[in-house]
Amino acid sequence: MTSDRRFADMLHHRAERLGRGDPIVPPLVSATTYHLPGLENAAFKYGRMAMPTWEEVEEQLAILEGAPVVGFPSGMAAIAAALFCTCKAGCEVILPSDGYYTTRLLTDQFLAPLGVKVRLIATADMDLADFSGASVVFVETPSNPGLDCCDLALAARKAHAVGAKLIVDNTTMTALLQRPLDLGADLVVAADTKAPAGHSDVLYGHVAGRDVALMARVAEWRKLSGSVPGAFEAWLLHRGLETLEVRLARMCASAQTIAQRLALHPRIKALRYPGLPADRAHAIAKRQMSGFGFLLTFELEGEAEAEDFLSRCAYVTQTTSFGGTHSAGERRARWGDAVAPGFIRFSVGVEPVEVLWAAMGKALGR
Repeated sequence: MTSDRRFADMLHHRAERLGRGDPIVPPLVSATTYHLPGLENAAFKYGRMAMPTWEEVEEQLAILEGAPVVGFPSGMAAIAAALFCTCKAGCEVILPSDGYYTTRLLTDQFLAPLGVKVRLIATADMDLADFSGASVVFVETPSNPGLDCCDLALAARKAHAVGAKLIVDNTTMTALLQRPLDLGADLVVAADTKAPAGHSDVLYGHVAGRDVALMARVAEWRKLSGSVPGAFEAWLLHRGLETLEVRLARMCASAQTIAQRLALHPRIKALRYPGLPADRAHAIAKRQMSGFGFLLTFELEGEAEAEDFLSRCAYVTQTTSFGGTHSAGERRARWGDAVAPGFIRFSVGVEPVEVLWAAMGKALGR
């Protein structure tokens, strides 16, 4: 099924259930308790187990993923669920050394003390890495913040050959731009806080997978751990999903234009954007992604120069997240990432590209 068809089906996912006079938008139902004179045939029993608004947004996400989905209150909650449902004492998990740093903190502080061995491999080295001994391989491509890529189909084959599960963090791409499950991944995790919700006003995440038993375990983890999303947050995510495709189209097109222009600017160093033919991740990205995303990274001379650019650039917010309607820039070294002091992660928003570029050019100095 093409991404266009998936998105259209997602928009009209309630069509067959609508009666005359029913609301087109799923109602916001925040009830935690339900009428239960008996348990038989009760669709909902208690708010920690399921809520109507969760199920609506999970159905939408499932259409995009092409697989069952379990929603969580944040992307990290989804990552924690996937790892705790696949790891046990004595097993080894492979993580990207250059991926989202909080995933490494979680494993170091909570999984390692429980007897899980953690092995770090750079994303760019995953294709040649030996996965022997691993029970779980966790990858993020493009990596955050470095934007390196690895071959997902190859990672799946290698993981399965040694009996390991492959988990893919697909936050930067979403299911509209990259489909890890189609390439062999066992589980996908994503922070819907980013582009899917898109308006910087909701925390949400999800796990998707096609292994029935594994997804049942993920759902049980949510119920027993209490890691449940709120109904209002689910409703806000629904609202964001309705415009995801059109926002992504503009953001990705603008990112391509800005990356091409930054490549010619004398102050820009170490520019990374998978959509540039000269980028070392371009060949893999072109093969397994249907778009190159809205994130790009570059370096300025140093910390002072990077901070000056960010403070002087109109139409750019200085924030630590990405994927929203507002373009956002951040000097990532302030969080401890292993990057240069002048390294900037830049998330392109939906501003008209020429207006945004004029502001960037002015801040950089022509």
